[in-house]
Amino acid sequence: MAPTAPFSPPPTTGKPFVPEWIPPPVTKEKHNFAQLKSIDLSLLDSDDPAVVENLVQKVKVAIRDDGFLFLENYGISLEQLHRQFALAQYLYNNISEEDKERLLFDPDTGVWSGYKHPYGFKRHRGTPDGIEQFNWYKPEWEDINRVPRCLHPFMDEIEAFCNYLTQSVNRRLLTLFSRVLELPDNYLWDNVQSHGGPTGEGYFRHALFRPIQKQTEEASKGLRMHGHTDFGLTTLLFSVPISCLQIWGRDEQWYYVPYKPGALVINIGDTLEIVSGGHFKATRHRVFKPPVDQLNEERLSLVLFNSSVGDLRMAPAYESPLIQREGCIEEQGVYKEFKNLTAQGKLVPTNRQWREIQIATCTDPTDTVRNRVGADQVLIDGKIMHQREYMGVKVVLPV
Repeated sequence: MAPTAPFSPPPTTGKPFVPEWIPPPVTKEKHNFAQLKSIDLSLLDSDDPAVVENLVQKVKVAIRDDGFLFLENYGISLEQLHRQFALAQYLYNNISEEDKERLLFDPDTGVWSGYKHPYGFKRHRGTPDGIEQFNWYKPEWEDINRVPRCLHPFMDEIEAFCNYLTQSVNRRLLTLFSRVLELPDNYLWDNVQSHGGPTGEGYFRHALFRPIQKQTEEASKGLRMHGHTDFGLTTLLFSVPISCLQIWGRDEQWYYVPYKPGALVINIGDTLEIVSGGHFKATRHRVFKPPVDQLNEERLSLVLFNSSVGDLRMAPAYESPLIQREGCIEEQGVYKEFKNLTAQGKLVPTNRQWREIQIATCTDPTDTVRNRVGADQVLIDGKIMHQREYMGVKVVLPV
């Protein structure tokens, strides 16, 4: 294959000065960290079929074992990436109070679109959680007035960045996943991935996690975001020095994701678990307070959430030779629940319904009324699990 073109961002000349983003220090703690497999995406361009096949097999093992993997050499340099982090830092240092109010999110609508205040995941202010976000959906890309004014001079850079992530990085990633399923290279891109604008029906996020306050920590027991799986196709999360992201291991313990400079952390969403007939694991993950030596550091985060076509009702890709040969796997989660609904002759939710109901009914880790056994939590084999039901689909996840 011809080498993939690297990211070529717009020029920065003639724009307001943006201070450099300086990565905070990495934790000195070594225990309780996951060992994730790293994938070199540039190998997909190799002219040697054996190299490409070895890459596909490595991806197959990673997504079956963990549902999480590191992606390296995907076409964006560390300098280019740090510029994007600098823009996110610039946003939170310069967004006006007027824009915070004008662009305030409304999760009851089923989307995170706009600015999230640091007071929980509802439009009304709750207990402080120290998490600010700005989320770009299709309307934000189409109307610059839906974007904080301080970012207007830089929207060409942010849009080009997201276009490259979606059109180049995620497309190549879906090529690899299609090959794991032994389907044509463009199968997932053409039939499952949503299109239109830089993020399709998905969204891009700038997030800032400020140090957790004592009041919040006591209410949430150190949890910043509930254990969950992403409801979309793939999530592209840039590795950062502050260790807050944790994944649920096969031994049913939480592990921090280590820092790998410049790497993308890829996790599998519910859609891919269903399409793959359970061969791909939707990644169980959460955001927790960092190790002791990072408790007073801010965590800046950039994330691209890739969504599937909203009107589709997902089912396994039965034309996959892998599924035909090995059948489907009902080891965990959403695929098993969707299969049970289908077996009863009931319609499973559309992709849009599936993501919107979870956003609209999201609860905060600080909600001591809901986050208890007898409400949204259950005790299973001695472990406290978070249990919700959406449109007849029961979801049970580790707290």
